[in-house]
This record gives sequence, structure tokens and C-alpha cells, in this order.
Amino acid sequence: MLPMETVAEPQTAVKSRSQISTIAAASLGSVFEWYEFTLYAAMAGILANKFFSGLDSSLSFFFALLTFGIGFVVRPLGAIVFGRLGDLVGRKKTFLATLVITGLATFTVGILPTYASAGLIAPLLLVTMRVLQGLALGGEYGGAVIYVTEHVQRNRRGFSTSFIQMTGTLGFLLALVSIQIVQAFAGKDAFDEWAWRVPFLIAIIMLGVALRVRMRMHESPVFKKMAQERSLSQAPVKETFGSARNLKLLAVALIGIGGGTSVVYYNAVTYPLFFLTKTLGVAMDVANFIVGTAALFAIPMIWFAGWLSDKIGRKPVLLAGFVLGLVATFPVFHQIAAIANPALTAAQQKTQISIHTDSKTCSFMFNPLGNRTFTSPCDVARQSLTALSVNYSLVNDSSSSATEVRVGDHVIAAHASAFDRARFGADLTAAVKAVGFGAHATPGFGDQMKIVGLLLIALLAMALGYAPVGVAIAEMFPARIRYTAMSFPYHLSTGWIGGLLPTFAFAIAVAQGNIFAGLWYTIGWLIVGIVVTGLFYHEAKGDSGCTTE
Repeated sequence: MLPMETVAEPQTAVKSRSQISTIAAASLGSVFEWYEFTLYAAMAGILANKFFSGLDSSLSFFFALLTFGIGFVVRPLGAIVFGRLGDLVGRKKTFLATLVITGLATFTVGILPTYASAGLIAPLLLVTMRVLQGLALGGEYGGAVIYVTEHVQRNRRGFSTSFIQMTGTLGFLLALVSIQIVQAFAGKDAFDEWAWRVPFLIAIIMLGVALRVRMRMHESPVFKKMAQERSLSQAPVKETFGSARNLKLLAVALIGIGGGTSVVYYNAVTYPLFFLTKTLGVAMDVANFIVGTAALFAIPMIWFAGWLSDKIGRKPVLLAGFVLGLVATFPVFHQIAAIANPALTAAQQKTQISIHTDSKTCSFMFNPLGNRTFTSPCDVARQSLTALSVNYSLVNDSSSSATEVRVGDHVIAAHASAFDRARFGADLTAAVKAVGFGAHATPGFGDQMKIVGLLLIALLAMALGYAPVGVAIAEMFPARIRYTAMSFPYHLSTGWIGGLLPTFAFAIAVAQGNIFAGLWYTIGWLIVGIVVTGLFYHEAKGDSGCTTE
């Protein structure tokens, strides 16, 4: 067995008032970081029209989702870059830098030219800003969690860091509120035309406030002690990845804890907005109100889950969240659909829709590089049906050169040799709308509250599976490499597993011909999270919660 070692931890907790200031300062920057990410998610439809208007309507939203995902994909790289700096030069200096990068990149999105005025340069600039934001967030979160963790005793870390975990929800709420306020003052037409920029532009004010608060912060006492004792790591990246023990811990943190946490979070906080607006046809302001109200109630759940992890341990709380998410995901979203858009549910039950074609002409419609086009009759049919939230079956008919879409007794046919894409899409859209698909959802206030109640189930799973994750991973590694070792698996899992959830869900739904099929992505990762965390995650004991190789 490898030895356990206490590594540069404070002997006593700092005074209560100092702890509050520490938590507030660390959390404020994270609120700001999540504000921008949620802002993009909430306005993905508008940004798709502004920056991808030269593409087919269904593909423009698909690429908007991918652009949203790019910010998450680059987060692991940011975790390595800024994690290394955090272990070399200090926690404070590093997440001051990440704060400035995110703030300026967010502000810049508000002044970018659109596709209509600048062509392809517009989406390229948007992607650049998303990359910068993703890199910065890769260093921000880990620094905030570690800063608080290194200021307080172990039996208060879960509750203390839960305020940072809450920042995702708080940033989410601030983004929705800013959108609603601007819409109320400018009007919907003006918002769609130009006022969508305002929530991005006001980020510069938030940056100024957050920067002023963080400039007053002192360096972590743990880092200062290591610096005085000259025990800082000289090569934190090499030390993190060069040890067999650390690699095992990284795998558990990434695949088990991180994988489960990522999907349970995005399934409860981010994905409902996409599902309500794009799948169920709920107006954006109504969807924002529903999800925002539910998220507001989730804040005390996160505090409770963090406190509970101090009392009974990180592992049982994490597993409880994963199991609840596993059990509740499909029932919750099925009930949301039935309440939000009963006409859609009725149409799905009443009319059978199928695509009869040679399945070899059908593509898996996931294109992260944007270098493929989907123009076959089969792909166009599936794009059109998915955009209208139609459940359909794919029937392989390799003997026929035609693609037939059967909407009840009505048949819309297309031949690859003489394929008029526009006419085929228009005929197909008209046919499915005639049997009840494509109607906008208008849930009343009572139904909206029912949906809020359903989302609270998913949000409880999120709180349990998300609140302890930061401190759980931070306690797995020694202080000298903690910034690097904690940040990388967390951001690789949240970025690549959770951040791409909407994109994968969309591609899976198209492939399976079912609006709920994308939820299997969440279910699969929750099963992996339960197994790996349950079998291989062992909580650190004692005040330090650190091991060395």
C-alpha cells in the first residue's frame, strides 16, 4: 500500500468572517463564467440565425449546438494550461487571468458582425470567442474550488464549496433574467434584430465588479506554505500524468465521478431549454421562466447536498444523485412533453410515420468538423421530421431506388436521380403538419408549474450528484499538483461528456427517429458513473484528504 501523507494543509480554519469573504470572492468569478455559457445556450436559436444564416435552417441550429460545444471541448486544454500555472505561480494570479479572458471574450461576442454583414468571418470569430471562453473556464473552476478547499477544514469543505457549485445555477438565472429584462424593454422584434447583443455587452460591468473583488484576495495559505518550504512542484503536468497511482485516480475522477456528474447536471439545467424550445415548441420566454424558476429552487438543494457530504461522505451523496437521475430521466421528460405540448403527444399516438428507403443512403448525422453535407433524400427526410419533433421508424428497402415517407395513408416520394430537395421538404412538412405536428406549445401557468415540479426531480438528482464533485476530486490529490490534477478530469468530463450532451442527443434522436432517444446518452453515462464510483472511488480520510505517490 502506498503511504498517506498530510500535505501543507491549514491546522485550523480561518475565522468565520474571513471564510465568508473567501467563499464570496471565489464564487463571484464562477458566477460570471457560467453566466456567459448559459447566455449562449439560452440564445442558441437567435445566434444560429445571426451567425449561420447561410446554412439550411435545421443544420444552422445543429452547428449552433456544435459551436456551443466547442467551448466545452477545449476546456481540458485550459485545465492543463492554467492548472499548471496555478501549481507553479499560485491560485490567485491564475484565476485572475481566467476572469479577464472570459470577460473580454464575452463582451466581444456582443460586437461581432453577423453572417449577413461579414459572411464566413462572422461564425469564425464567434468560434474564436467560444474557444477563449472555454480555455479560461478550464482554469477558473478548479482554482475557485481549490482556493476554498485550502482555506477551510475538511468537515466544512462540502458545504463551503457548494456555494461555488451553486454558481452554475446562479449564473444560469442571471443570464435568463438579463434576457427577459432586455426583451421586456426592447420588445421581441428589436431583441431579435439587435438587442440580443445587450446581455453580452453588460458582461464588461460584471467583469469590473468581479475583478475588483478578486484583486483584494490573498493567496491560498496552503500554496504560501509550500512556497516558503520550497516544496512546490517544478513540473506539475509531468508529476500528475507520470505516476501510475495518479493515473488510476484520474481515471476514476474522469469516468466515474466526472462522467456521472456531467450528464446529471446538463440533463437538469441546460438540456431542458433545448427540449422545451426546439423539440416541444415552447416560446423562449416561457421556457426561460419555467427553467429559471426551477433552478431558483435548486439552489438550497445544492447547499443541502454539500452539507450532507460533510456529514455522511462524498461518495453516498454522489451515488444517490446518479441513481435518482437514472430512475427519473425518462419519466420526467415524457411527462414534460405530455404537459407542455399535448397536441404533439396526441399526434405521435394517432399517426404512424415511417421512412422506406435503402438504409445505406442514411448518414449518422453527427458532424463536429462541419466538413460533411447531408443531402440524400433519407437525410433530408430525417432532418425535416426531427425539426418538427416527429417520431418515425426507418424501414430498410434495399430493392428500391426511391425514398418514401409514409404519413398515415399519405406517401411523399423522392428519387435520388431527380431529387428536388426544397419541394420534397415542403411537401413533407405540409403532410406532417396536417396531422397535428409542428404546432407551437402554449402551456398555461398551472401547466408551467407542473413542469417546474417535474424539473425539480431532475434538479434534486443534479444537486446530489454535483454539489460534492469539486471537493471530492480535489481531496484525491496532493496540494503540490492539485490544481492540475483536479482540473483536468473535471473539465474533460464536463466538457466532452456533459457539454456535448445536446449535440449527441440531437444526433441520436435523428438516428433513432424518436425525440426521447437522446436521453439514452444520459442513461448510459449514469450507469458507468454508478459502477466506477461505487467500486473504485475511496474517500480520503483525515483533514488533509491528500495522498502522494
